[in-house]
Amino acid sequence: MIKNIFLTLICLVSIQLKSQSLQQLKKDLQQIISTKNATFGISVKGIEDQDTLSINGNKRMPMMSVFKFHIALTVLDLVDKGKLQLNQKFFIKKEELLADTWSPMRDEFPEGNMNLTLDQLLRYTVSHSDNNGCDILLEIIGGTQTVQKFINKKGIKDFTIRFNEQQMSGENLYTNTTTPIATTELLEKFYKGKVLKENTTRYLYKIMVETSRGLTWMKAGLPEGTELAHRTGISGTDEKNLRAAMNDVGIVTLPNGKHFILSIYLKNITEDRVVTEKTIADITKTVWEYYLKKP
Repeated sequence: MIKNIFLTLICLVSIQLKSQSLQQLKKDLQQIISTKNATFGISVKGIEDQDTLSINGNKRMPMMSVFKFHIALTVLDLVDKGKLQLNQKFFIKKEELLADTWSPMRDEFPEGNMNLTLDQLLRYTVSHSDNNGCDILLEIIGGTQTVQKFINKKGIKDFTIRFNEQQMSGENLYTNTTTPIATTELLEKFYKGKVLKENTTRYLYKIMVETSRGLTWMKAGLPEGTELAHRTGISGTDEKNLRAAMNDVGIVTLPNGKHFILSIYLKNITEDRVVTEKTIADITKTVWEYYLKKP
């Protein structure tokens, strides 16, 4: 009897300490973002420990190129079903390689009219955020409505995709949206193998780790060599120096082998880009230190 009471007290103290620790993390994050000219949405979750917190977690935020993660999931689901193959080749016309957009693929093959495998298109799109590659993938799978249906089918309701990269400008920048919590939920399902088969899950995770974009964002808040599987997204600025959005979402591996998910969204930003990059890095560092101190 006494032993049971003692164990119950230990559990209650542990829960209270955990709650206090999360509350302190939330205060620390709020302090970081309180002076910044932007709307923030943040979601944090430990995959193994299931501890979670959010700031504006259910607020709709523009995804920008974060939606390339959702597109890649949809493409790879078709690979799982045998409708597409990673070694399948697609003929890329020169007119598909638009000039006025971010496209390492176009820079490498300026004349177009060549064959690329689905694997190459996914790597350009996910690892290097290629906008032309993104729109070619959307064309292959039947457009944004295919992505919408697939993500909804996986239980993610707070998600809207209507425009491709070429169409995302002006007010359209605010149409493709999701929430920080919905992003974290999808990342967790993906990591746990509840979205794709084992091989395609490992494949996408790997090319997200190989992301070459946003090296001064979330990645800069982590110790060198830390494994981060992530996807970034950023808009340009308008004539008033307003940036519609800047985002970084991903899965971080801790030294003890555990993982946490961090989804950071910013919208309507008037800070300089370097300030915003440092803010994302500072948020990431703070969350990292919280998990590092956990028993």
